[in-house]
Parts: sequence; structure tokens; C-alpha cells
Amino acid sequence: MSAPIAISIKIVSPVRGHAEAWEEALRKGEPSYPATTIPQALHEVSVIVNGSRPDLVVVEVTASEDLAALEALAKAHPEIDYLLVGAEMTAEVLMRAMRAGVRDVLPAPAAPEAVRDAVLRLLRKRPAALAAAAERHGQVLAFISCKGGSGATFTAANLAHMLAAKGERNVALIDMNLQFGDALLFVSSVQPVSNVADVARNIQRLDRELLQSAMLRVGPGLHVLASPDDPAQASDVTRPNVQAIVQLATTMFDYVVIDVGRSLSAVTLQVLDLADRIYAVMQLTLPYIRDGKRLRDVFRSLDYPAQKIHWIVNRYEKSGQLTLQDVKKAMGVPELLTLPNQYDVVAASVNQGVAVGTLSPKSQIARALQELAERIAPPPLAPARSGWLGGLFRGASPSTGSEA
Repeated sequence: MSAPIAISIKIVSPVRGHAEAWEEALRKGEPSYPATTIPQALHEVSVIVNGSRPDLVVVEVTASEDLAALEALAKAHPEIDYLLVGAEMTAEVLMRAMRAGVRDVLPAPAAPEAVRDAVLRLLRKRPAALAAAAERHGQVLAFISCKGGSGATFTAANLAHMLAAKGERNVALIDMNLQFGDALLFVSSVQPVSNVADVARNIQRLDRELLQSAMLRVGPGLHVLASPDDPAQASDVTRPNVQAIVQLATTMFDYVVIDVGRSLSAVTLQVLDLADRIYAVMQLTLPYIRDGKRLRDVFRSLDYPAQKIHWIVNRYEKSGQLTLQDVKKAMGVPELLTLPNQYDVVAASVNQGVAVGTLSPKSQIARALQELAERIAPPPLAPARSGWLGGLFRGASPSTGSEA
């Protein structure tokens, strides 16, 4: 018998018999989950060895030093799930364990079957380790603004609408601009039933049904997970929360489009790390170019491969004082994508809460977004296109740039 998905489990207990009995129950069950036993007190050992982290730790606490060690470990590694076994589970101890991030608690002495059942419950709640590893297929597209007002939210929301292709694909639009996000307003005027912060506060119950119920269906194939209404709720969303939400979403949707916002934080950096492609949106003015260079330097410091980063010049006009070649030279990038300046159409779309592809499907901006969507997800046997970005997307490889 073998585990359907590789999962790393460590059992730490000062009672060798307990550790061995729990390990045997996990190994001999169906499915089988082999575990590593450490027959010592937690405060005397290191669970993290040479940077290798387990997915789940079963720890028996018999002294206050062990609880303190568990709190320190959970604070340093919140991505690990913890199952606590202890004899004196007072209200104070339970509160400390919950605040530390312990996912489940069993009274000692814990029967092997009880430990196995608790472990299985925890594993069923690990979308990142289980569902995502088994079924991951959706691509993550992150949109970030080089400077406020660039149009990154408009681009992300309307591209998600284009990618859904009237139900031909399942697309998620997730608003990770946690304090002042409004991506939903660009494609719908309906009030959301839930938001990212609500999901984060229920992260221990996260599964497909919970995530689906928190999202607003705004059209065939397009579902939106809105940002919190209250900016104070941004603190409820942590880096591990984001990882779990995004990785679960990739098992449910063909494309996960994320509006990152403007600021860089632990949360937004987690999104950028998870993204298959990052689209940085700017305009043809010196302040945008300056901040674009800063953002480029951040990407380089994070060791993101060049093919992961794509630059979009929004509100582009050929008659502008600065040219695309000027920007490419200043930023040292080989490629720039462009979206035309069509303010009246964009303003009407935003004010009505209707995607531009629905409101004005033959407009230049709608055609440009459609061409970008087809570059990301080429339609089968697509005919050659003309118009905005036609030369860029017609048979272009990912390294081909627009010289318009």
C-alpha cells in the first residue's frame, strides 16, 4: 500500500512507544502514509533538518518547554500543519495552541486510530499539498501596476473576461489588492457574497466547495473572488493563506488572473512567486518609466526568469513624445505589449460595470485585449489577425516584441 500523493510527516514524542504505534497506524492503513519518528521531546530536537520541512508534524507535549518550542516552530513555519497531543489540555493551553497555528488537538494518551483519523482530516484540508499536487493545471497570471492609475485592474479584469470566452474556459479573477481593490466593479455591479479575507479566516476549512461559494459568477466561465470591503481586513490575509487559495484555484480553473495592486508585501510577493506569468502595466510617461525600472530591479533581485515577465504599455498613442523604443532602451527590456488609448470606451465600461468586450466588442481596446487573450490561450486554427498588435501576435513567439 502506498500514499496516493507524497506527503512528509514527522512524529515527535518523548515516549518511544507512542511514536512507533502512531507511525505504524499511518503506515499500515489504506491509504498508507509513511512517517518519520523522533522519540524525543520537541524542545530537544530540530524538526527542520538542512532546510527540509515536513508537511505535517504530530507532536506530543509533556512539558511547558515543548509547548514553547511548538509555538516558536509554528511561528517560523506556518506552512506546516501541526497535530498536538497532550495530557493537560487546559483552556490556556488550547488558546496558546490555536494562536500558534495548531490545526487539531488530541488528549493523551491518544490511540493510534485516533491519531490516524486526525491526520487524515488534516490532509483532506491541505489543498496545496494534496489537490494542487494531484490536479494542478491552471495557469496563474499576475497583473501589477508600475504606478498607481496605470490601468492594471482594468486590464486584469477585462482580460479574465476575454479568456473565459463565453464559457469556453473556466477563469478565476482574484483581487489581491487587499486594501482598496475594486476589480469586481470592472465586470459586474453585483455585490459579492464573500471576499478574500472571509476565505482566509476560514482557511482550515478551505476546499473547492468553500472557495466556489465565496466567488461571484459574473458570466459564463468567469468567477470573481473580491477584495475585502474594509481595508482593515487586509491583515487577515497571510502569505500561507494566499498560497493555499491560489494553488487550490489552479485545480479548479484553466486560468487564475490576479490583480496584485501596486504595493509590494509578503502577500503580493507570494502571488508573484506563484505566477506563471507576470504582467507589469505602465504608461508612456517618465514617472511610469522610472517606477517600471524599479520594479524591473525587484524582479531581477527575486531571480524571476526573463520569460516570466511581460510589460504592457497602456493608453498607448503613436503620436506621443516618448516612443516604445525609448522605453525599451531605458528599461533594458526586449519586448513591450501595447493597449490603445480609448478613454471614452474604457470610462463607459468602468462606469457601467460591464466588461469592454461586452459593451463595445468592436472597439480598438476590445480587439487589443482579445489579441492578448489569444496570445495567452491561442484558439485552435485561429485565422491571422489584423489591427492593433496584429504583427505582434500573428505567429509570434513569447520573445517577440511590438515595435508599433
